[in-house]
This record gives sequence, C-alpha cells and structure tokens, in this order.
Amino acid sequence: MRRPWARHGTGHYYAFDDTEAWLTVRCSKTAVRELMRVAWRTVGSIITRVSADAMARTDRFANLTRIGIDEISYKKGHRYLTVIVDHNSRRLIWAAPGRDKATLNMFFDELGPDRCAAITHVSADAADWIADVVAVRCPAAVQCADAFHAVKWATEALDEVRRGVWNTARATARTEPGRRRGQPRADAPPRRGSDLARGLKNSRYAVWKNPENLTVRQGAKLEWIARTDPRLYRVYLLKEGLRMVFVLKGEAGKEALDRWVSWARRCRIPAFVDLQKRIVRHRKTNDATLDHGLSNGLIESTNTKIRVLTRMAFGFTKPEARVALAMLALSGYCPPLLGRGTPE
Repeated sequence: MRRPWARHGTGHYYAFDDTEAWLTVRCSKTAVRELMRVAWRTVGSIITRVSADAMARTDRFANLTRIGIDEISYKKGHRYLTVIVDHNSRRLIWAAPGRDKATLNMFFDELGPDRCAAITHVSADAADWIADVVAVRCPAAVQCADAFHAVKWATEALDEVRRGVWNTARATARTEPGRRRGQPRADAPPRRGSDLARGLKNSRYAVWKNPENLTVRQGAKLEWIARTDPRLYRVYLLKEGLRMVFVLKGEAGKEALDRWVSWARRCRIPAFVDLQKRIVRHRKTNDATLDHGLSNGLIESTNTKIRVLTRMAFGFTKPEARVALAMLALSGYCPPLLGRGTPE
C-alpha cells in the first residue's frame, strides 16, 4: 500500500531522504553515512532521487534569456561535465556528463525550439563544439567570448617567453668564466647569464599577477625585470594591455583592442604574434563581450564551487550523483532541514 510520507520502492521516508540531501550538501559523504547509518552507495542514490524530484516540480528554464556554457573536469582520464548557468538568476540550471556537441545538443533538446529562440546572449570560451551548436540551435543569440580565457592565453604566451629567457640564461651561465660552485673568484668578470637565471627564478607570480595584487617582494622582482630584461618586461606589458582592454569595455575597449592587436603584430615576439592572430580570429565574439559586458566569471565561480562540493563528498563514482549534488547546492533545490522553514 502506498503511503504519502514514504517513497515507493526505496524503503525510506521522504523526510529521511530530504534530511540526507540537506546533510550531503553541507557535510562529507563519510559523515553523512555514519550519522544516518546508510550504505556508502546509498547516499548518491538518495541525492539523485531528491534532485530529480525537485527539478520535476520546478520549471528551471522559465524566462531564460542569457546563459553561460563551460566544462569542468570531474575525474582523471579526461572525464568532463558540461555546465550551464543562467546569468539573470545566477544559478546553475543544467549539467551532464560529456564535453561535445552531442552533450550540448541534449540541453537544447530539453529546452525546446521556442525557448531556444528566446536566448539572446551566450557566453563561452572559444571552443568550436560550443560555438557551432549555439549557431545552429540559437541563431539569434549573441555569442560572447570569455575575457578570462583571452587573458589566460596572454598569460600562457608570457610564461612561454619567460621560460625561454630563463633556459637561455641557464645555458649561457654554463659557458661563462668563474667557479662552477660557490662564489665566483674576485677577479672573474660578471656572469650576466648566471645573474639573470638567478634573478628570474621564482619570478612567475611577479609577471602573472595583476599589478594591484603584487606583494612588495614581487613588485621589486618586476622592477628588476624591467631594468634587466626589457624584452621580457615588454611581454608583461602586452599581457597587461590585453587585460585592460576587457576592463575598459564598450567602444573604448574596442579601440584599445585595435591598438593592442597592432602592437602585438609588430612586437616580433612569436608567442604574441600568434596570440594576436587568435584574438583576431575570435574578434566578433570579443567585440560582443566588450559591448554587452558578459563574461564566464559566474560559471567559473560555479565550477569552483562544484570542485569544492566534490572534494567534500569524496567517494561518488557516478557522474549522475555529482550532477545531482551540484544541482541541489547551486540551483536552489536543496530541501529544508525538517521543521526549519522553506528551501534555500
């Protein structure tokens, strides 16, 4: 006989499952298992059921117009989840295992043609599998490139140059006169390669970080680089120049991006010549980002929270349980603690 307070076929009350889900969002899986006296795999099954019930009762795609799309690695071996957020409500609205066109098409199939047509803006990185699907399923939507990834490309190009300078300095130091070990002789000439290699050691964060976030030591290291290696300092300025483009936004940002592309094209530094070609290739989506001010900052924050949840609930082997946990915690579907009010 069915009872309104019991979940059919599971042997648990609804209240028990809701309490378990509430605890799983906030505690480690081991703590929940020991407190509630359930089997290890049962925790994942419970939150999957609770999440499915909550989503069935809610229209999470209502009034959806601006979305962000990204992927997150959840396991070694190139295992990914595709994650989608609503920029207006600032909540996670969909996630599924996979990182390809088929996975993303599942979301748009669930969304339906009418709601696909209502999407006005989509933020994402430069992945072709996202851009191609969005162009077909939401042809009227404005695609905005993620400024974070553009600056990340610049940082990677900077680090490529920094490593090259360091390796060259180390190789030069081996051929310079002076003692191999200990202090050089008093009458030995200065060893520029050795001094440069020693100075560039541990300089990564000095050139990576934004100027306002530098420590005193990192600021001093950056000043030393400016005096000692003007080419590496010019690379740092190129990275900072691209970052400032996305700080300015609008027409000022687009004008600054024009100047930056011209500068990078003439800099004769291969890593940044290649980077400007990549930026030009995605110029349309970069301009859309500058015009509309949309970025993947929200979804990057969501991905960070998913990683934290996964570490807390260490032990989930199935991606469905990870998705259910993320939906409960980041979509507003987590049930309230019994007798403590409305869901969060």
